[in-house]
Amino acid sequence: MPRFSTAAAALAALFAAISPGAAQTTHRLMPTPATVAWGYYDAAAAPVLRIRSGDQLVVGTLITSTPERLQAAGVPPAQIEPALREITRTVTNRGPGGHILTGPVYVEGADSGDVLEVRIQRIELAIPYAYNAFGVGRGFLPEDFPYARMRIIPLDRRRMVARFAPGIDVPLHPFFGSIGVAPPRSRGRVNSAPPDIHAGNLDNKELVAGTTLYIPVHTPGALLEIGDGHAGQGNGEVDITALETSLTGTFRVIVRKDMHLAWPRAETPTHWITMGMDTSLVQATRIAVRQAIDFLMTTQGLSHDDAYMLTSVACDVDITELVDGNVGVHVMIPKAILRRRASQ
Repeated sequence: MPRFSTAAAALAALFAAISPGAAQTTHRLMPTPATVAWGYYDAAAAPVLRIRSGDQLVVGTLITSTPERLQAAGVPPAQIEPALREITRTVTNRGPGGHILTGPVYVEGADSGDVLEVRIQRIELAIPYAYNAFGVGRGFLPEDFPYARMRIIPLDRRRMVARFAPGIDVPLHPFFGSIGVAPPRSRGRVNSAPPDIHAGNLDNKELVAGTTLYIPVHTPGALLEIGDGHAGQGNGEVDITALETSLTGTFRVIVRKDMHLAWPRAETPTHWITMGMDTSLVQATRIAVRQAIDFLMTTQGLSHDDAYMLTSVACDVDITELVDGNVGVHVMIPKAILRRRASQ
């Protein structure tokens, strides 16, 4: 009997995981003191849930703030989520970052060198408000704003707009600022703010419902964490926050043993997205552009020269965010220009 190749076996496992007949389970994970990681990604963190490749995952996330700050800015006490009150009161295992992330989730079969495919199926607003804020020494222009300010912004769920000011409504495009896995164990516990090879705090506004994020896996089980809900955001996130809010997301999580990535990558209905992160904006851009060139060479069979040229004439290089320690850049590659269907 002929033996399957490693690639064929990996594809067979993938099709089994996502085929309609495969046994799939829906898991629901809401934020509680026992189910959050406050401010970190860590390969040594104990998982709060185990799922199988192909399972569906419904995750609740909390606004990145405290009840005291929200109330001081004008949120009625009755609109502060009980889970936020309980977590901020009882969770002491914190830091070094500030995000309250739901997880980590252990995905059976995921291991170093694999890719975790996270299909973002649905995103729902959980509360009727968001905030935007900046602080002393933070944001892209700290020298221009040497003080702190927070404002509460009502969200109109029916019209899907944020009522920023009289006559100024901002369309809502909810997404999770942070979807990531544990970094390599050698890095220890890393701050939840800077995005990197583990994805994490990407703050990429393109990652709305209907998109897919591909994340390199660095440790057994991947240890997926999700949080930092945004009702909307501009590219750059220049004052260091977006429309910060609480969200509930529905995901399909798949282990891809047939893929190998050095950096996170994403797919929308119309584009492929390559990414780069670094403390230097120039270096982050180089990473993202080189990833785009590599993608076009691998999936379209282009030469190195032609892939560079096509990136220049047809792809958009955008600043993702400028404020998270590591800055982010992404390249939007239109699917309409591709001669072959890119299946990674």
